[in-house]
Amino acid sequence: MKPKASESERYLSTSNRITGVVVMAIGVIGLIDIVLEWRTLGGLEVAALIGILMVLAYVGLVRPSVTLRPENLLIRNHIRDHTVPWGKITDVDVTDILRVHTENARLRAPGVQLVMRDLRKQRVGGRKLSPESSISRAEFVVDRIDNHVNLYGQSSEGEVVTSWARPELTIVAVLAVIAVLAEFLR
Repeated sequence: MKPKASESERYLSTSNRITGVVVMAIGVIGLIDIVLEWRTLGGLEVAALIGILMVLAYVGLVRPSVTLRPENLLIRNHIRDHTVPWGKITDVDVTDILRVHTENARLRAPGVQLVMRDLRKQRVGGRKLSPESSISRAEFVVDRIDNHVNLYGQSSEGEVVTSWARPELTIVAVLAVIAVLAEFLR
């Protein structure tokens, strides 16, 4: 079945996402324990700190991704989003992570990254890499981005737009204020 032209493609690190979800699940268990047992300001402080760690796990492990849309490329980094029109992309490559080059900047996309094990296998020339290796996957994403640049580069307009991850930063700030207030009011 051929994908529709209006559909977007999203690429991310599955292993990082799984690790992030596990860390957040452990945090939820900790929060449930605090709610059931520690109804004190010390418990509130610990709950706020666990909440901050959960948001950091989300921001560091779950949030990063690369989304290819007919209009533009969306790079979601840890605390910023970059929306890049296809016509502004001059080059794409992979070092340890995906890099998208524009005339004025080089944007790094941790949503697509190489696993060190695959890099060592490639350098040593040992066993052949599997088709699901991070190198094969990263090369696939680079090819897809090049394909989108060729398809939509002439018709895309606009400038590169960078925005902060406001919800995540706001949650961390609120939880930090709660933790500090709980510490001073104890």
